[in-house]
Amino acid sequence: MPVALITGASKGFGKALAAALAARGWDLVVDARSADALEKGAEELRTYGAAHGTRVVALPGSVTDAWHRSALVAAARDVGGLDLLVNNASVLGAEPLVRLEQHDLGGLREALETNVVAPLGLIQEALPLLRESAAGTVIALSSDAAAEAYETWGGYGAAKAALDHLAAVLAVEEPDLRVWAVDPGDMRTDLYRAAVPLDDDSGRPEPETVVPAFLRLLDERPASGRYAAPALLEAR
Repeated sequence: MPVALITGASKGFGKALAAALAARGWDLVVDARSADALEKGAEELRTYGAAHGTRVVALPGSVTDAWHRSALVAAARDVGGLDLLVNNASVLGAEPLVRLEQHDLGGLREALETNVVAPLGLIQEALPLLRESAAGTVIALSSDAAAEAYETWGGYGAAKAALDHLAAVLAVEEPDLRVWAVDPGDMRTDLYRAAVPLDDDSGRPEPETVVPAFLRLLDERPASGRYAAPALLEAR
């Protein structure tokens, strides 16, 4: 069975994508910072993939820790290899978001470390396994804030823009892989609530509604590049 490594998979979009892959018969290596939430989510993932005998390895920790990144890739190797790496774990850098004149520089460093440096570190660890796969794929979770100038989203958007460029260069350097930076569009997540706590998010789509766009990419395997989930969903 194919193997996916998904960071930040205890809730929100990461968990929703992991559930969809488990239902398709993928083996999974997942992580999150909260051990309790991760283990609870892993049990649910095993249920989704029960018909396929899906294996789920859940390793709590932070992607900013080099030892944790090494452990994630080692777990994928033990499961059977690695076909898909999803760099989903992310932080805002400020909660709630603030204008750049007020943005704490330590928070910005945290956002860059988590959203850019850690994904590159995990890619570096995972590349040997991804190159061995016939369908090696890297997905970087982007944001419209990476391409648009929204007030108070400057720090987070800058980190996501850097991640987009990292993915673009990786695609050039690794032409045998598929490397997609994907903007999932609006979603109702804890991250958004933390970013804009006073905003009414009741009309925002649940993460599960966005997952079919990512499954379409995996099914059709278009060229490496940046994609927007709403456009992929509209084109179906």
